[in-house]
Order: sequence, then C-alpha cells, then structure tokens
Amino acid sequence: MAENSATVEAKEPEKGTQKATRSRKQTASFNMDELRELAELVNENGFTDFEFENENIRVRLSKMTAAPLQQAPVAYAPPVQQPPPASQSSANPEAPAATPAEESDADLFKIPSPIVGTFYRSPGPDKESYVKEGSIVSPDTVVCIVEAMKLMNEIPAETSGEVVKIYVENGQPVEYGQPLFGIRK
Repeated sequence: MAENSATVEAKEPEKGTQKATRSRKQTASFNMDELRELAELVNENGFTDFEFENENIRVRLSKMTAAPLQQAPVAYAPPVQQPPPASQSSANPEAPAATPAEESDADLFKIPSPIVGTFYRSPGPDKESYVKEGSIVSPDTVVCIVEAMKLMNEIPAETSGEVVKIYVENGQPVEYGQPLFGIRK
C-alpha cells in the first residue's frame, strides 16, 4: 500500500509591490482557522503526511493510521471427549469409560512448547533425533528444538523419566502451551 504524502513550499504571490512582498515574508504565519482548513484539505485528499514550509514557518501534518490488532497467543487445549449419551451407557454397561491410551496419557508429565514456532526432533536434517520413545531423560536433557523467527530454541525435558509419547511430527508448527512430549516419571 503506497502512502499518500505531499510537500509544498510556499511561494509568495506576484501581486503588489516588492515592499509588500518583503513585509508579508517577514510576518507570514498561520492562524488556527487556516490550520484547521489545511488539515481538512489534507484529510479530504487522503494524505497521511503533509508538510508546508516557507522562510518563516514550517507546518507538518501527519495522520496516524490504525495499527493492526495483535492477537494474543492461542493456548492449545487437547480435545475433550464427551461421554456417551445416557441411553448408550445404560444399554451397554460393560463399555469402558476411557480407553487405555487415554488413561496412560493422564499420568504423564507433558512438556509444553514455550513458544510458537516449528518443531524439530533433531539438530539437523541428517542428524539423529534428540530423544525417541523409550529414551530416559533428566531435567536438563534437550528433547527438541522449536524454531521461532530463525532462532533455534533448545527445549529441555524439565523432569526426569522415560519418553512415552511424542505428540508432534517433525517439521510441524506448534502453538504456545501445546504438548510436545509425554514423560512417565
């Protein structure tokens, strides 16, 4: 989008004598009504910047454009599984309330992404992953990298235990707070 701007240098009218022109140059100024009128003209013509200058006065008008609203980071919330309707649960009383995978997931320490970025399991495309399922980690063990704005941020495990679950695929974008790994303590 091109910014509309204009610069104008005042030139004295050629009417009258030289003496009148000289005295006008020395006393040239704007009053508030003239400034308001100038601002209205600038606004009507769609300028965002206007500058007027002569030997005695300089006026600059700038219009601030609305800045785009910044969105707050979106926190990741895992999907909530709805319980089956009452009619289904009474028809099949032996149906398990939760699957074994969900139960084992609940007791895991989840390592969340501290920033929005791209998830990488290894330090390079031809390098081995930092950790894989079954790896034993300590609090200062690097488990992955999250790239944000061309900066590679190493993510530590923050706890001791075994990597049981990896929630994100290599090269996938991640949100702030999104679980990356599940660690069994």
